[in-house]
Amino acid sequence: MPLSGYRITRFQFARDRVIGDSQVRADDVNVAALELIDESGDVGLGFIQTLFHPLPDQVEIEAVFGHEVWPSLVGEEAIGLVHRVSRPRGGNQRAFSLPFHEALQVALWDLAAKKAGLPLHKLLGSRRDRVQAYASGLDFHLSDQDFCALFSHAASLGYQAFKIKVGHPDFRRDMRRLDLLAEVVPAGSLIMIDPNEAWNSKEALVKLTMIRDAGHALLWVEDPILRHDFEGLRTLRHAVNWTQINSGEYLDANGKRMLMENFGTDLLNVHGQVTDVMRIGWLAAELGIPVSLGNTFLEIGVHMAAALPEVEWLEYSFQNLDHLVDQPIEICDGYAYAPNRPGHGLTLSEAARDEWVRPKRLERSALGPAPFNPRFPNAA
Repeated sequence: MPLSGYRITRFQFARDRVIGDSQVRADDVNVAALELIDESGDVGLGFIQTLFHPLPDQVEIEAVFGHEVWPSLVGEEAIGLVHRVSRPRGGNQRAFSLPFHEALQVALWDLAAKKAGLPLHKLLGSRRDRVQAYASGLDFHLSDQDFCALFSHAASLGYQAFKIKVGHPDFRRDMRRLDLLAEVVPAGSLIMIDPNEAWNSKEALVKLTMIRDAGHALLWVEDPILRHDFEGLRTLRHAVNWTQINSGEYLDANGKRMLMENFGTDLLNVHGQVTDVMRIGWLAAELGIPVSLGNTFLEIGVHMAAALPEVEWLEYSFQNLDHLVDQPIEICDGYAYAPNRPGHGLTLSEAARDEWVRPKRLERSALGPAPFNPRFPNAA
């Protein structure tokens, strides 16, 4: 059925811990639910998210969406829109004024799968319904005590792989974090590190060698140097033959293609834009390059992870977002499970719509206590 309407609901609330890396930090959630509605009343759900700056008031979000996006959707079928290939030329190739891109793709695919009566991962061609999840702390700004509490809790839940943030100006702090992690997770766990481009290529080689010589085995290092330094990434790949380079997080689909063509990564990092992820994932499969699913809002990426042949890992970061939906993605014993409900399986909670809706932007001091996070109950 053709699209006939939409609804946007703006949320803003405190995080239960500060998240961030060597470059950024955030202590509140700024997100709006996008619901696309067809003529039969079926709804596709996506989320508009900004990490570091509050979204504008809801009326402004609605006005921008209505002007920039809705005219290209109204009267169209979701299943056709998700497969539409645009001709990027001139002014036609530009970003929306607000971050609608991922929310739009997720909502359209959700609705298309519902119309087909299939879970999204099956519509995408999955052969499985689960993928390994690794515990990711987004932990750069945590105290050592809170760092240990988070990863100790993750280990108690059955995770066998853990990723920490590094890239501190004092490298001794990075080494101390690796030592602390080794104390709180089981021996033999798989360890990843993420400097978030804090290093240059020679610096990365020196520090990765020091980490190896200190006895820390790494499954991968993520985004060690600048995203467009394809030569540096390629050189680093060959120099550090004891670990893998995971890159591509900050690149769009075209940039990811260029990264792979320049042999700049051992694993390709993708996120939550369903159409983009599937297209670049198919190319990665042709090139024999494994794919990892980075953080996706409410773990919607489990559907793409289950469908792409080269995916071994999905990132999970214990963020307090689950209250926004009626039934979050199941994660158990280190595996994320793709729902077998039609669509992506997430529906907006009416209780959350009532309690956490914030039509107007609030200052951080006015947000009040963070929503309870049952997956990390000992968060500060």
